[in-house]
Amino acid sequence: MTTQHTANASTATAVASDSRRSFLKTAVLATGGLVMGFALPGTKTEAMAAGTLYTPNAWVHIADDNTITLITARSEMGQGVYTSMPMLIAEELNVELSHIKVAMAPPQAVYVNALLGAQITGGSTSVRDGWEKLRIGGAQVREMLISAAADKWKVNRSTLRAEKGRVIAEDGSTATYGSLAAAASKLPVPEKVTLKDPKDFTIVGKPTLRLDSPAKTNGTAEFGIDVKLPGMVYASLEQCPVIGGKVVSFDASKAKGMPGVIDVVKISDGVAVVATSYWQAQKARKAVTVVWDEGAGAKIDHNTVLAGTRAAAASGKVIPIGKPVGDVAAAMKTTVKTVTAEYISPMQAHAPLEPMNFTASFAGGKCLLIGPTQFQQGAQGAVAGALGIKPEDIDLRTTFLGGGFGRRIELDFIIQAAEISKAVGKPVKLLWSREDDMTHDYYRPLGVNQITAGLDAAGTPIAMHFKAISQSVTQRAFGLPKDTFDPFMAEAAVPGYEFANAQHDLIIHDSGMRVGYWRAVSHNMNAFANESFMDELATAAGKDPYAYRMALLKNKPRFANVLKLAADKAGWDKPRAAGRFLGIALMDGYDTYMAQVAEISMKNGEVVVHKVTVAADLGQMVNPDTVEAQLQSSIIFGMGAGLMQEITVKNGRVQETNYNNYPVVRMNESPAIDIILVKSTEKPGGIGEPATALIAPAIANAVFAATGKRVRKLPMTADAIKSA
Repeated sequence: MTTQHTANASTATAVASDSRRSFLKTAVLATGGLVMGFALPGTKTEAMAAGTLYTPNAWVHIADDNTITLITARSEMGQGVYTSMPMLIAEELNVELSHIKVAMAPPQAVYVNALLGAQITGGSTSVRDGWEKLRIGGAQVREMLISAAADKWKVNRSTLRAEKGRVIAEDGSTATYGSLAAAASKLPVPEKVTLKDPKDFTIVGKPTLRLDSPAKTNGTAEFGIDVKLPGMVYASLEQCPVIGGKVVSFDASKAKGMPGVIDVVKISDGVAVVATSYWQAQKARKAVTVVWDEGAGAKIDHNTVLAGTRAAAASGKVIPIGKPVGDVAAAMKTTVKTVTAEYISPMQAHAPLEPMNFTASFAGGKCLLIGPTQFQQGAQGAVAGALGIKPEDIDLRTTFLGGGFGRRIELDFIIQAAEISKAVGKPVKLLWSREDDMTHDYYRPLGVNQITAGLDAAGTPIAMHFKAISQSVTQRAFGLPKDTFDPFMAEAAVPGYEFANAQHDLIIHDSGMRVGYWRAVSHNMNAFANESFMDELATAAGKDPYAYRMALLKNKPRFANVLKLAADKAGWDKPRAAGRFLGIALMDGYDTYMAQVAEISMKNGEVVVHKVTVAADLGQMVNPDTVEAQLQSSIIFGMGAGLMQEITVKNGRVQETNYNNYPVVRMNESPAIDIILVKSTEKPGGIGEPATALIAPAIANAVFAATGKRVRKLPMTADAIKSA
């Protein structure tokens, strides 16, 4: 894998969606009791130093022994925030990363993600939200330390400077941050501070080794599955095979007599077996007999979900995505050729390598929660409601996450752990099996996209009508009213190309499935449809897919730049080895502009991806090393969904139960990934998700180049390609 940096010729910038931000903020506040006061955490975040700990602001803890702890308010699930967030603070605080410690923030209003309206990690927002906020936090503490030194030495503060964890005077006198922390913490926080010019950055923008790598390498990192508490017991939960089903009755007489079993208890989501080890709990769970009321979910079948979604395209309420451009109906009457296509993206499981788990200890009207979550405030509020206690009586500590992808925004497994602990009166670690995790997910909804375009005599698209039909996650998760525009369904629906006449519509259809946010959310469905369709238009016009796109980007310099960079680096116009074929795709998402070229061959009817070339313009970068890792991760994650994975349902039961029938991309199947990162002075964009959505259409377009078959339904299995 190689990386090339190139200058960006554009100053254009994308704008974050105010509708997404404002809706989530309103929804979270409306749930009641989730947003706490601004009181800063004390020793509950761990005494990170031997001396007395001071907190000049929410982001910096300094002990008088000069131990400096920087707080990350975003959950670390492999995406690098344990490093990038402290880098932003350290840059302005003028401390070396090698000299600091990192702690994960507790639930507090001060740690709310302003782009999502709650303390949530997701939406590729961590750096975008923290870019100024965290730098300001570091600069404020820096200025407070300088003021404390000026007071101590009775000198003008303008004669002092702060660097490498010390305040230095003109005469060479120095004082460590730790020796000044007590006095600094008593000073008023400056409202306005001067931030560094990016040209003066010494940390931000420099490739930096991740701070969590040593602990994850030597085994000392604590994931949820590693948590241990004194007197802790283990729980395995039998849930209805149909999601949403309820317990009618159960017989646990055999299980209660098995070795290690402490109790068998009914909670809101099923029957929990509690034992002195997980193996004993899991084994005894198989001896419990449960009678279920499976509910309406037992009627769900993946084929009926597809049929219902297609039917909604004709009968559902149409919600506009933005304002139409021109007059599509009138323009269609003048076209020379019409192209129509339908694209189907199946349901997907999150399938993180660490299954759902959480540890809870309820006693004396208070509850300690420890584990992997992407939504601290939501967990605190939901558990408080389930246990009948106040949110402030819940102490929540976030561990590392063994994968998230949106699944750990959900709170079901956390509530379950708390309910079991309350029922048995002991600290409990709830562990789901892989099969539990796969069959009781909040699945990415099935998506149907229908697109029609009209071409003129030159093959130029002069009219386009795009329809996205799917289920609203936001209705389920945050109570979005029916028939209300859901911005998380419209991502990448409107591509960057210049059309004289265009209309984009959204139709929401509730299939009855339990759906959730999945890495890149609706970018996945909409980008697959739009970028596959662009290739279809190029074919109908008799044009090269790359040149066809470029002709529609005359006034879109950031789009055109990444498209050209990717095509040139991939050798689009150059001869290539026999049996190798290229496909190209372009998208903007999360304020990031990206193009990908996939190089494939076909073997026994199956796709082999040899190389992916990606050009990304994400504005200013915090840690280019993490950016590269995120791109690699996203591409491989998206390949799994595009080539192999699909959730199917029969009689309400999810049929895929483990990686044997829901495979992930293995190391030997991973392609070479050639990355071009565009140098930029634009504000940062998100990078954790967009590449996930773009790889499927790039591969699909390469498959067409190789076989002449247009795959419009994912995944692109050998059978799907054969029948296309």
